[in-house]
Amino acid sequence: MSDDQKQKKLQEAAKRALAEAAARKAEAEPLNLPSELGGRDGPEPTRFGDWEKKGIVSDF
Repeated sequence: MSDDQKQKKLQEAAKRALAEAAARKAEAEPLNLPSELGGRDGPEPTRFGDWEKKGIVSDF
């Protein structure tokens, strides 16, 4: 099997996998989670790299 054939076969498999994932995502029911009580305002600190509480900032 040549490199071109391997690449084409891989691309076809990747396209199928992406289509299957999109179908599963479309069929999935949304999570019904309760809202957080007493959570922080603003962006998620673990995502944006720092944590502030009462004026004290700590970096991860």
